[in-house]
Amino acid sequence: MEGITKEFPGVKALSNVSFQLFPGEVHSLMGENGAGKSTLIKVLTGVYSNDEGTVKLEGSPIHVANPLEAQDLGISTVYQEVNLCSNLSVVENIFIGRQIMKKGRIDWKEMKSRAEEVLARLNLTIDVTKLLSSYSVAIQQMVAIGRALNVSARVLILDEPTSSLDTDEVNQLFGVIRKLKDEGLAIVFISHFLDQIYEISDRITVLRNGELVGEYMTKDLPRIELVSKMIGKELDAVSSNRDEVAKKERGEVLLEVEQLARKGSVEPFNLDLHKGEIVGLAGLLGSGRTELARLLFGADKADSGEIKINGSKTKLNIPKQAISKGIAFCSEDRKAEGIIPDLTIRENIILAMQGINGVFNYIPKKRQIEIADEYIKLLNINPRNPEQLIKNLSGGNQQKVMLARWLITNPELLILDEPTRGIDIGAKAEIMKLMISLSKDGMSILFISSELEEVLRTCNKIVVMRDREKVSEIDNGKQVTQQDIMKQMAGGVV
Repeated sequence: MEGITKEFPGVKALSNVSFQLFPGEVHSLMGENGAGKSTLIKVLTGVYSNDEGTVKLEGSPIHVANPLEAQDLGISTVYQEVNLCSNLSVVENIFIGRQIMKKGRIDWKEMKSRAEEVLARLNLTIDVTKLLSSYSVAIQQMVAIGRALNVSARVLILDEPTSSLDTDEVNQLFGVIRKLKDEGLAIVFISHFLDQIYEISDRITVLRNGELVGEYMTKDLPRIELVSKMIGKELDAVSSNRDEVAKKERGEVLLEVEQLARKGSVEPFNLDLHKGEIVGLAGLLGSGRTELARLLFGADKADSGEIKINGSKTKLNIPKQAISKGIAFCSEDRKAEGIIPDLTIRENIILAMQGINGVFNYIPKKRQIEIADEYIKLLNINPRNPEQLIKNLSGGNQQKVMLARWLITNPELLILDEPTRGIDIGAKAEIMKLMISLSKDGMSILFISSELEEVLRTCNKIVVMRDREKVSEIDNGKQVTQQDIMKQMAGGVV
């Protein structure tokens, strides 16, 4: 792919990006959210047409109009979420849309035989006549790869294939990838797990903000350099001359977490969070930060471990239990898990309080307006009209409405997952200032951010995660630099 540019209204998703792939190699495509990885893959597979640039396959220019044409050319994708039909058999999934016909009828015997041959190539022996849903996610992932290989196999794109797999299943998948690589297949591997990238890939291409940062041989690219290229901080600039983070006496312990874990989501995790303390969760995308936050809010149920709040053991299996214990959670995905777009600012603000009160204890509209007006002024939400639909607000103002929703419940612990993502500098500064003010008033805050500068500027303590595990805990101070955090995030030999 040479000079690929792709624009959407108001957004330049790719700008003059080039990417090359060789037979018999695993090439990792790296970058944070919004880097352009998905857009590049969608151009390659015909989901999007490129505005500029050329795509060549074995030296010949190609114009891929849709994913079916891509498959016909031998370019297949296996996505993070297994996009097969769980209510059909394995053999039906492998041949769906291109069944083998004999005398006007489906030749089930031939299809079964070929399905078994394809899966044998992946070292997988299963009953292909059974429903796909009867098998584990790992086997379903193998079936998806088998389907891709059965279409035609020159380029195989694996988009986050290990996100739902445990260690043994990942090892099984990697064995298959190595076998296919030895057969001459060209493989694109997209993952946020650094250990896996360095274990399986031969070459790495890094994208950032829709632009090409560079292409590197994996063995020649130290982990910390990869992290710095992904997040946009060069090695000579990662040490910040920020003022010392204000140290303060720790209050009593509010939250104690011991060996909290969820299979395929977060490895056993320990954490103490004191009253009035801001604790930062640092780590690359996919490191387990959001997954941990969801466990603490009861949005996901832990498999093991123990949680104490104010010294008392508690279970947080559903969000309602967490809210009753004074825990609030602002999701990173404000559009899907935060705002109700067709409701007003006022209605969005009072949702959590109304939920706590219950459906039969309705908050009078006059009181709703008073609450909305108070927090619109406090957080400087624009426009100031509480009856404005929230979908018409900017991202920063939507984020402030989400904060207001939880602040009116007066939580003891406020979990903020990427609260400054996608908002302007002024709104970021206001949210940072508010966090520090709330902590001074005794509220505890768990702050997740990809911006290390924000974490260092606001947090008393920093917990670093990598590949779903907690790898270090650092007391903040002027001696702590972004490079220190990046080293922990990168892992391996620095």
